[in-house]
Amino acid sequence: MLRYFTLPPLDQIYSMAGHLIRILVILLVGWITTRVIHHWFPRLRTRIVTQMIRRRGGHDIELEKRAATLSGIIRNTMAVIVWILAIIMALKEGGFDIGPILAGAGVVGLAVGFGAQNLVHDVISGMFMLLENQIRVNDVAILNGTGGLVEAINLRTTVLRAQDGTVHVFRNGAITTLSNMSHGYSYYVFDIGVAYKEDTDHVIDVLRGVAADLMKEDAFRAVILEPLEVLGVDKFADSAVIIKARFKTTPIQQWTVGREMNRRIKKKFDEVGIEIPFPHTSIYFGEASKPFQWQGHAPSREHLKEMLREIQNEKPDDADAQNRERDIDSVPTASSQS
Repeated sequence: MLRYFTLPPLDQIYSMAGHLIRILVILLVGWITTRVIHHWFPRLRTRIVTQMIRRRGGHDIELEKRAATLSGIIRNTMAVIVWILAIIMALKEGGFDIGPILAGAGVVGLAVGFGAQNLVHDVISGMFMLLENQIRVNDVAILNGTGGLVEAINLRTTVLRAQDGTVHVFRNGAITTLSNMSHGYSYYVFDIGVAYKEDTDHVIDVLRGVAADLMKEDAFRAVILEPLEVLGVDKFADSAVIIKARFKTTPIQQWTVGREMNRRIKKKFDEVGIEIPFPHTSIYFGEASKPFQWQGHAPSREHLKEMLREIQNEKPDDADAQNRERDIDSVPTASSQS
């Protein structure tokens, strides 16, 4: 059988080797290009953001968030496009007719578009979320009633990380409600309850003093955007007067500022004697039970007898009442013991 095997012409071998080398070069260039995109694009983003912040002045965390979100989407999209072009060029170099392949891909894409309407809906919704700047990576948001830190925004899904570490994945097309808690700036709202006997103007002055002391510290001065805004007496609760105030902070820092402010309010109120009430219940026995006054010193026998008559609403000549009065007479008082 080896006798009938003949080698192809030399020029054909050179042609096949040339095609194979060009295919390998195309794939190698595609791989290198994607590596450069993933390595170089974040540096370019950092440099562009740095230049924009330098021109504006200050530190714009919102610009960094949006740049990080968009750069991730653009980087992945460019990598996919590069590999699609590399595969098409490699097929053409291998002698395949890519015309029918492209036409078939178009038909398949149209069929997938009709069959996967939810997927198309998710992608379009994700594109509009990015273009309208509704949410960014590292924002704190509430999606469909579930809150957490935005870890990733893809064209099809959005990923949230809850405070307990749970990862929630939402399809972009299924997001019906979106609340961004850290877009531009944040507020921490205080509902401070004090006793009804307290002077609310004095309480407000104390709150402003605590807030002023907090803003003097470097750690909090950088994240607090405005002084404490006291909105006033908000409502009259069951056992407290509610004073509402709020701090304007940089995004995601409202809880850090709020917790420290609450700690200092408690210490300051204890220091100046402002009462923070707690829920309590008053018991009312009705009209049949008349109130009586209790004195701190030991009551006399006559006083005890009178209270006994008022409580039981009995007549003085009643036998049981007279027996109880004799029992009271037999009890030694503090003066007799001394």
